[in-house]
Amino acid sequence: MYLVANIQKLMFETTTINISEGEAEVGLTVQEKYHHAGAAMHGAVYFKLLDDAAYFAANSVIEDVFLLTSSFNVNLIRPVVSGKIRAIGKLKSQSKNLLIAEATIYNEEGKEVAFGTGTFMKSGVVLTPEIGYK
Repeated sequence: MYLVANIQKLMFETTTINISEGEAEVGLTVQEKYHHAGAAMHGAVYFKLLDDAAYFAANSVIEDVFLLTSSFNVNLIRPVVSGKIRAIGKLKSQSKNLLIAEATIYNEEGKEVAFGTGTFMKSGVVLTPEIGYK
């Protein structure tokens, strides 16, 4: 579902994803096309990776419907210019219709470069193979 999404094809053809129960890891090779005018990775890329890792950590325990991000808070710690980065998401809390997950991005040296927390809610969209769900 993640790798075949239109936004994925448009922005991040070099991503990888691994999902287990309550956790997800998204990897990206940073390219210059992700840079802002200051020659470092744009905040939108940090957000997308954090949101994706937290989202799939939460979605890993939901088998019937698609989740929606209802809020997400991002904290940027240090710039990323190049190399491989990975965002690790973990489910923190779950109620009937609301899930909370956090994610942290690490650079190749294992240093934390950003972190965030998201709130996700169930939608009415059923998880089916037609939307890429496996």
